[in-house]
Parts: sequence; C-alpha cells; structure tokens
Amino acid sequence: MSGLAGLLAGHEPPGTYLWHSALEADDVRHAVEHAGWAYGHVDGWTGADTRAAFLAAVGEALAFPAHYGQNFDALADCLYDVGTGRAGAVLLWDGWATLARADERAFSVALSVLGARSHTDRGAPFSVLLRGDGPGLPGITSLD
Repeated sequence: MSGLAGLLAGHEPPGTYLWHSALEADDVRHAVEHAGWAYGHVDGWTGADTRAAFLAAVGEALAFPAHYGQNFDALADCLYDVGTGRAGAVLLWDGWATLARADERAFSVALSVLGARSHTDRGAPFSVLLRGDGPGLPGITSLD
C-alpha cells in the first residue's frame, strides 16, 4: 500500500501528496476507513474538470452540509469539520490534471485551500492524494 499506510499510521505528516497507486478507489476507501479515517473521492476523469464541477464534487465526496456554497471560501470553511470524530480524513483526487490543465488559476486556488487545511493544527489531520499524471507541481512531494 506504499505511503498510504505510513500516512494513516502517522508516520507521514498530513499534507498534499502525489500518489501513484493502482489500487481501486474502493480499496483505498476500505484501507482509509479501516484505519478510522474519513474518506472522500473526487474523480477528475469523469467530472471535476471545471471550478464549479470540482467544488461540487468535493462537497459531495466529503458530505458537506446542504448550505455549502460551492465557492472556495465555503470550501475552506467546510474543510475544518472534515474528519471530526475520526482519526483524520483523506481526500483522493483522481485525474486532478483535468482541472489543472483546464483552469490553472482555479486549480492553484484549490491546492492552496486544501493545503491550508492540511497544515493547520485545527481539526483532525487532513491529507489530499493527487493521483494520476499531470503538469509538474513544485513543492508537492510523492507519497510513494
């Protein structure tokens, strides 16, 4: 399972990582939930290739409340409640490059908002796994 096991065991700090595992999303869900973490999956290959679609997909994946405004401020606000009562939360974002290539600015803001949540001491640990090939992402390390 590579670095995911280390992340779930607390051997890797929360953060945003590139991840190249071939595991099915349901297998990742099982591993994450078995470790007591919350899980969300965004499939950028079949959606989430625009700012609006990404924001909607994240809201659905992480079960945001109905009042979620589907903008980046609302995303930041709702992320702080993700993983409450759990050991942490993992968001697997397959096909992230579709948004990165279609709307570089929206992708940059999304990474910033997700990264800010990962690096705060507030709330449960939160990590994002970017799976799939795409443009270079300086500063984003691999979990592999």
